[in-house]
Amino acid sequence: MSLAQKRIFSNTRSFSSLATTCVLLLSLLFSQLIDESTITWQVVIALIALAIGIPHGALDHLVTLPRSSVIRMTLFIAIYVAIAIIAVWAILNWNIAGFSAVVAMSALHFGIGDAAFISEMDRSANQSASPRIAQFFYAASAGLIPVIIPLTNQMSTSALNEVNPALLNWHGGFAEELNNLVTIFFLLALAIQIFSKRYRDGLDLSILFLLATLTPPLVAFAAYFGLWHAMRHTARLTLNLKSSQNFVSQGNSARAFLQAVIPGLPALVGTFIVSLALAAFSPERLSDELLWLSLVVVWALTVPHMMVTARLDKAAFK
Repeated sequence: MSLAQKRIFSNTRSFSSLATTCVLLLSLLFSQLIDESTITWQVVIALIALAIGIPHGALDHLVTLPRSSVIRMTLFIAIYVAIAIIAVWAILNWNIAGFSAVVAMSALHFGIGDAAFISEMDRSANQSASPRIAQFFYAASAGLIPVIIPLTNQMSTSALNEVNPALLNWHGGFAEELNNLVTIFFLLALAIQIFSKRYRDGLDLSILFLLATLTPPLVAFAAYFGLWHAMRHTARLTLNLKSSQNFVSQGNSARAFLQAVIPGLPALVGTFIVSLALAAFSPERLSDELLWLSLVVVWALTVPHMMVTARLDKAAFK
């Protein structure tokens, strides 16, 4: 691959790591300076991070249907939205079963996506691929950490209770055991990365673990989704978007990355409009309940998004 493509992956990895580390440090600072009953700072960070992350899913149709007609595009969008709606309905009506299924799919999607990003980054830099065992443990740990730890954290209880009391026991009463299991798995994955001399991959996992463990659940997941997963997925999209590759061929990595961002800006604008409207007209609703409902929607959107990107993930490991 070209130098420009290499820069896209390298800069994106540096940004995601630095941005999530900054959120971690700010969270630790705010938690010491602001009363724990005040969640305004959590809401602000979460809204910004979620808004940044939403556009990356808005480009699915450009990757899947690059030459589609208006009719096919409309059908694709209708099916995409229908699947997301069914997922939301499953969570809210089937409670534990639906929620657990989406949580499992989210962890699978996030882990495979992050490992695919690493694989494509290695290829762009003409570096040897990570050993298969290291890839497996990296993917599993990178998927489980940002999903399971925030949802088994003691601070998540009140938020889940506001959404739906039935979700409190989604883990069957094994919250502590799940948390400990993911922690052990992280330590094992970290050891394998070090043994395989994949030190930077080990640093990635360490940042994710600290973010999930030391920050409120809402902040942890939102920061991961918007500043980590979405950014890395956007970098991967530059490999498949013709407009991005045109600028890659010209050696312009910044413009190439923007071409994978611009088509998703309407979704970003819409998110800000809705957020500002809620803040202006219903400030009392700007609470943990609203944000956790938003997270439920984000998790539901992961279902069709995962189905669409599965082809890209499979190609990344070839």
